[in-house]
Parts: sequence; structure tokens; C-alpha cells
Amino acid sequence: MADLLATATQAGSFKTLLAAIEAAGLVDTLSGDGPLTVLAPTDEAFAALPEGTLDSLLQDTPKLKKILTYHVLFGDVRSDDLLQIDEAPTVEGSIIAVDHSNGVKVNEATVTQMDILTDNGVIHVIDSVLIPALIAGHS
Repeated sequence: MADLLATATQAGSFKTLLAAIEAAGLVDTLSGDGPLTVLAPTDEAFAALPEGTLDSLLQDTPKLKKILTYHVLFGDVRSDDLLQIDEAPTVEGSIIAVDHSNGVKVNEATVTQMDILTDNGVIHVIDSVLIPALIAGHS
């Protein structure tokens, strides 16, 4: 098995996420021992952000790092675990809501694929980019 970043690279649908991770200096964090759980927005999810949002984030490393670490949970949180919790703390420090009343959602994002296992954690694919409340209120 490969680590989180190598697995995401092989999947081919996370080019924007991987470029953002590199720009934010988080490569070492996500290729470390872990385990970590990544809620990975697809390239389509990033493309759905308002025009100019991604470019401005790529120019603002602290804000980009906050948003990216908001997509990372400590530990190996599999689908079985997600179905038993209503919220989860993120590496960024905020809490995300988990809703399993109709499929599985984290905040407003739908989990479209679960349990992509890696050497240092697990990836769940989501259909939109999560923005921490602190940042969302300032954009």
C-alpha cells in the first residue's frame, strides 16, 4: 500500500488538492506516520468554488493551511466510525459535523466514496470543499 499522498496521486482526481497541499507545506504532515483521515475534495469540488477563491487561497498560505487541515481528522476514522459519531475534531482545531440521516455528510459535503485505505490512514472522497466557520465569515 501507498501513503495518503501517493494514494491520492494515483487516484488522479485530486490534482488540485495535492497542489494545494504542496503550496501549504503540508506534504510532510500527510506523508508522516499517522494515522490520519483525509476528507478529500475532488478536482470538481475545487472547481465549484466561487471564481478566484482558489487562486486567492494559493496566495495566502496561512489561510490555505487552515482550510486544508480542516479536511484532516486525527486517527484512522473508517466508515463504521463515521456512522457512530455526530462530530469530529479536525487537525485545524475546529469540529466538523457528521450527518448520516441520508448517506454520510460532513458539514455540507456528501461523502461519495469511503474507506480508501493507505499505509498511514484512510481517505474519504467528498463532493465539496469544507471551509471553517472562522474563514467563511471573513470571505
